[in-house]
Amino acid sequence: MKNLKKEFPVTANYTHLNTAGTGLLSETLLDFRQNHDLDYLVMGSLMKDNQDKFITKVREDVGRFFNCKAQNVALVTSFSTGFNVFLEALPTKSKVLLLEEDYPSINWPVEARDFDISYAKIDVNLEENILKAVEKEKPEVLCVSLVQYISGVQLDFEFLKTLKQEYPDLLICADGTQYCGVAPFDFENSGIDVLGASAYKWLNAGYGNGFFLFKDEVKDRLKPKAVGFASIRGKYKEAGDTFIGKFEPGHLDTLNSGSLQVAIQLVNKIGYSAITAQVELLKEKALNAFAERNLLDEIVVNRKQHSSIFNIKGDQKLFDKLKENDVICSQRGNGIRVSLHYFNTEDDLGRLLKLI
Repeated sequence: MKNLKKEFPVTANYTHLNTAGTGLLSETLLDFRQNHDLDYLVMGSLMKDNQDKFITKVREDVGRFFNCKAQNVALVTSFSTGFNVFLEALPTKSKVLLLEEDYPSINWPVEARDFDISYAKIDVNLEENILKAVEKEKPEVLCVSLVQYISGVQLDFEFLKTLKQEYPDLLICADGTQYCGVAPFDFENSGIDVLGASAYKWLNAGYGNGFFLFKDEVKDRLKPKAVGFASIRGKYKEAGDTFIGKFEPGHLDTLNSGSLQVAIQLVNKIGYSAITAQVELLKEKALNAFAERNLLDEIVVNRKQHSSIFNIKGDQKLFDKLKENDVICSQRGNGIRVSLHYFNTEDDLGRLLKLI
């Protein structure tokens, strides 16, 4: 993966271990964005004459990438934008199950509404805690992050599938912002009913773009209220009162939507087999190295699987030292969060360990 230093120039000058905070801009994406704006500069509104067809192609590419029907793909500016529309589409007083201390963009919007809310604890027995909460509280909706943004704890996807089979009426909505782009994801064959994500992290698509994917049966349970002129623009929305149109009330920017498309194309070009192999290699080495140095919480050490996000023990002094030595990471919770993606190398991990 060292040849990706050219594709992601930041990695040639810094040890970038902060994809969980912000992904990188690739040379491929920069070329698209520059050419896009140059066309807009010299063509003006003529360039926008084909924007509906352009957006349709983006929608279809996203659907193909995640195995979701194109008519069930909503393009949004961010996870939060789509998630708030989703929550407004739920009946008032709905019973919603959350995880304690999940990402604020999940818990805060739910807590700001008049829902009947219960919580499951995030610990080594996360899946068991969710199951017990479902059995006890009988929620109608479960809203969770696939990967926890502070600790990197990753939900067992097979558990979600089994949970859906045991409780078919439970509406499962997941945030894939800290997962999508790390490994292939088959939405139609997952236990998830609604998957949303911002694409500026692990997909390296830049800010201002994201998506929501829906199973067919979800449309009968949700009544989204947002609407605008763009709700009927383009293929899959021409009927007027379409479901995904309610998630797209405003004009979609071809620059940002196109950035998502180009990012997906780059992932396809590199290949998920290579991406997954590199992430798994780095993840295993990091987990072992951090555990040997007693840098991880017991929750992470004792779980069967984990993401490539780690929160290691470290104070302000260590964080400043890493920063001074061009290691980019984040302070989250009580420690220092580092995250490893496919453009990272074993040398990056070795440099981090040496500084620690």
